[in-house]
Amino acid sequence: MALTARGPRTWLTEEDCRLDELRSLVEQDTESRDHPFAEAVEQGVLVYDSDRLRAVADRRAVRAEFVHALLDGPGIVVLKRAFPDLDVVDRATAAFNALIEGERVTGTARGDHFAKPGANDRVWSALDKTARRAPEVFADYYANDMLALISEAWLGPGYQVTSQINVVNPGGAAQSVHRDYHLGFLTQEQAAAYPAHVHRLSPVLTLQGAVAHCDMPVESGPTLYLPHSQKYEPGYLAWRRPEFVDYFEKHHIQLPLDKGDAVFFNPALFHAAGHNRSADIKRMANLLQISSAFGRAMETVDRDAMVNALFPVLLRRKADGVDEEWLRRVIAASAEGYPFPTDLDLDPPVDGLAPPSQADTVWRAVAEEWSPERLRQELRDGAQRRRR
Repeated sequence: MALTARGPRTWLTEEDCRLDELRSLVEQDTESRDHPFAEAVEQGVLVYDSDRLRAVADRRAVRAEFVHALLDGPGIVVLKRAFPDLDVVDRATAAFNALIEGERVTGTARGDHFAKPGANDRVWSALDKTARRAPEVFADYYANDMLALISEAWLGPGYQVTSQINVVNPGGAAQSVHRDYHLGFLTQEQAAAYPAHVHRLSPVLTLQGAVAHCDMPVESGPTLYLPHSQKYEPGYLAWRRPEFVDYFEKHHIQLPLDKGDAVFFNPALFHAAGHNRSADIKRMANLLQISSAFGRAMETVDRDAMVNALFPVLLRRKADGVDEEWLRRVIAASAEGYPFPTDLDLDPPVDGLAPPSQADTVWRAVAEEWSPERLRQELRDGAQRRRR
């Protein structure tokens, strides 16, 4: 916490933005001894071997290290081979390409927040679109154990996944440096209206991530990062200022990724997608914004439609013998894990302080092998209770 002569700062202004303070944070080394599960430190970024992490029995210790890395360390981790089965990635890529082509044909193709229109192909709300149109693909993809491990580490249980597909085409220009949602999407004046403690709180409500859907050499423009910049308290007011933009341009790092790798970072980290200078690489990434159960996600998601589409897949996979954790990970990525707000007269607590969440209902349906019609009705009834 930044201090003044009178104690902690209550409000932040652009006058608090001093480049020397940022430099003192980012021009420090990332110490491998502080992160014993990491395989390497590359350009200040912690790189993990996902296969090695899968073999660690003490999952709580791994989660603790992720928290330290994202909060007090460089603010970014790379998980090599997060998706060890590249067929799963390729099937998802095919589903994503179908979404892109469908939106192009119907004229609903979208642009980007921080890049010029036409520089890339973007699919918003890709999570529920994929679940409804390719539920088998969705289940295999979002059953990923590394995604669940780091999401639970940073956000705890009940996290909410959203996804946008981003394809930066050859020649696609870089994004401008920025911080991400929540405060990163506000104007300077709007961000300054929030007290300093909210600037500190906002980053712990969201986890940013990206899964590489192709090999991404540096010339294809993988994301640019400024390790340790998430620790700079006035950063939500600083990232547009010319001296900070110039510093980022001169000091950012950029790591190549292989297909199936994933990168996760604190949303307060200064970052920007890079310039695709390749001749023929359409750089596709699945951008994951994962929200705390206690926060507000950026996108609305039709989770009823998602879980209804996925439920037959879950029943088939249960019959095929997949383990319980596989099923729970798919449910966590698709169903609402938090039971509030609700009408407690109609939706009273059951066996505790809270009524069952949508995810609880879906898990019960899988465990008891309900019919799809019964689950659909239970979800409809639950949604009605929460709307009253």
